[in-house]
Amino acid sequence: MKYLISFGIMAALVACANVSMPEAYEGRGLFAENCVQCHGASGKGDGPWAKGMKPRPADLTKLTKNGVFPRAYVLSVIDGYDRTGLPGKDMPEFGLLLEGDTVPLDVGDGVLTPTPRPLAALLAYLESIQAG
Repeated sequence: MKYLISFGIMAALVACANVSMPEAYEGRGLFAENCVQCHGASGKGDGPWAKGMKPRPADLTKLTKNGVFPRAYVLSVIDGYDRTGLPGKDMPEFGLLLEGDTVPLDVGDGVLTPTPRPLAALLAYLESIQAG
């Protein structure tokens, strides 16, 4: 059984090995379509729907801590897997970001994880807008 699971993971990684990794510009479009309303065009939580929201949407330009962008955490918030303890639990889940081709993404643990391309593109964009 263990070998079947390992084989399945290897097959998924080989399938995504021939796919190019998404660039930040791809994620910028997804951000504009899905996130600007609350997080604003700058990503600082100042979108048109943010007025009067309590708590305010997160400033997405300040996710990096001690020089490390928390990829696994950011992905888990976007895909709705883990929003425990987040002040903005009202953030919608974006099912379309979880569809389509996958790419092999290192989420910070050195292991390549098959990740839907749109989700990886949005992650690349968020990583590109980090302040300082």
